[in-house]
Amino acid sequence: MAVKIRLKRMGAKKKPFYRIVVADSRSPRDGRFIEEIGYYNPLTEPIDLKINTESAVKWLSEGAQPTDTVRELLKKNGVYEAIEGKK
Repeated sequence: MAVKIRLKRMGAKKKPFYRIVVADSRSPRDGRFIEEIGYYNPLTEPIDLKINTESAVKWLSEGAQPTDTVRELLKKNGVYEAIEGKK
């Protein structure tokens, strides 16, 4: 089973709000997921970003692959520095 860390779109029309979820790569974008590890709101100034670092590090160490957008959000939140600190 290929596991991805990706965005799940929520919110009203033209007012997107995203949850960062761990999901099976075969499930639909807004469908079933394994665990919710954070949220991202691009409409606020500054952007509202909250990620559970422990869960993100756990899933990345188990082989979950983040999408390009989520990878950049994880870098902004300092998750990759936490991984380097564990090594």
